[in-house]
Parts: sequence; C-alpha cells; structure tokens
Amino acid sequence: MTIVIAGYITLVGLILGSFYNVVALRVPAGESLVRPPSHCTSCGTRLTARDLLPVASYLLSRGRCRHCGAKVSPLYMLGEMATGLLYLWVYLQFGLTGQSITGLVLVSLAVIVTVADLKYMLIPNKVLLFFLPLLLVLVILFPEGPLWSHLLGGAAGGLIILLLALLGGMGMGDVKLFALLGWVIGFPNVILAFLIACTLGSLAGGTLILLGKVKRRQPIPFGPWLAAGSLIAFSYGSQLISVYLALIR
Repeated sequence: MTIVIAGYITLVGLILGSFYNVVALRVPAGESLVRPPSHCTSCGTRLTARDLLPVASYLLSRGRCRHCGAKVSPLYMLGEMATGLLYLWVYLQFGLTGQSITGLVLVSLAVIVTVADLKYMLIPNKVLLFFLPLLLVLVILFPEGPLWSHLLGGAAGGLIILLLALLGGMGMGDVKLFALLGWVIGFPNVILAFLIACTLGSLAGGTLILLGKVKRRQPIPFGPWLAAGSLIAFSYGSQLISVYLALIR
C-alpha cells in the first residue's frame, strides 16, 4: 500500500510541477495562467497532450519542439521532476500526517519561487500572497513547536535578509520569502536554513564562476537557496542542530 501511495503522490507532484512551471513563468511576466493555452514560444504552435506529458515529453522530443525543432529550456522538465521527487520525499519523511500537508505546500512554494527566480531574478508578490494564508493556517493547525518559535522564525528570517537588502545584496522579494519560510520552520531552524542557503549559494556561485558561466560580482538568484535551506531545515533541522551542539560540547 505504501508503494501505491508513494507512486500516486509522485505522479501528482509531476503533474502539479507542470502547472507550477506555468505559474512561475507567466505570473512574473504579467500573463494570464489560462490565456493563451500552452504553446511553443518559438513557433506559436499550440501544444497537445502529447507535448505536455511531465518529464516524458521533454525526453521523448530530446528537448526540442517537435513542430519547429527549437530548443526547449530544461527548466520545464527540472521543475516537474523536482516537484515529483520532493513530493515523494515529503511523504516518505512524514507519512500521511498534518506535517506532510505543510511540507507539500512548502515544496510547491519552493518550486515556483525557484523557477521564477532563475528565469527572471524575481520572486512574485502574487505567489507569496497566495501561499501566505495557506501556510499561516497550516502552521497554526500543525505546529512543530510553540507558536512563539514560529513567530520568532518569521521575524528573524525577514530581518536577516532585510539587513542584507539594505546593504544592497538582496531584493525585497527575498526578504518577504524568508520571512514566510521562517514562519513555517520556526526558530532556531531559520538560522540553520540561512547558513545552509549561504553555503549552497556560495558553492553554486563559485562553480559557475570557475566554469565561466557568470562573472565575479554578477548577481545570482538567492531565492532557490533560501527555499532549499528551508526545506532541509524543515525536515532535518532538529537532528542537524543536535549533531552540531554535540560536536561543540
């Protein structure tokens, strides 16, 4: 039964991941989510069900539009795959619990923010405002600790990134995002999430510089790393903090 549920949740994640791509790519551009229907951005041909199978369509077409042969960004497939795998991870980690519902919503926000930030260097307010009431209610219904720890997490998350934004290193979208993420993961997990985000972001930035993909001091999106750090802290925060405290004693 567990295998069946895991497969179903993964499939749902793959399908929703396709929709999340649409949200992430259209909302920042001020476009409708339904008009025009899905189409090739190069030739304008409307895509059929054959072209919209999550992950499979991209692989079968070898990353090209089957109508005009134009290259299709791998971001579409990666968004779908990430959502499916992360949905599976949440289920395996938390099972069928209230915490898993929070985790699935958190993953959904993380995927949309990551795709949007990678594409546009922008975290849309509309996306954050949509997820805000959902995550507010879920944390109240299924708290990981005392409510004050979630309030402190939200305040600390927003303040940390606000200070960096005032120094010119972050955007206000990052501030609002990490305040919301901090509310979900609470304190002190928000500090752990920030440290993980800085580590991942530094490794990614350093690698891109070495490969010549970006120049030194060229801005790179930080939202994806805040999301990744928060997901890790959400799932493994208490264990990682316990290990750290044991090492410094």
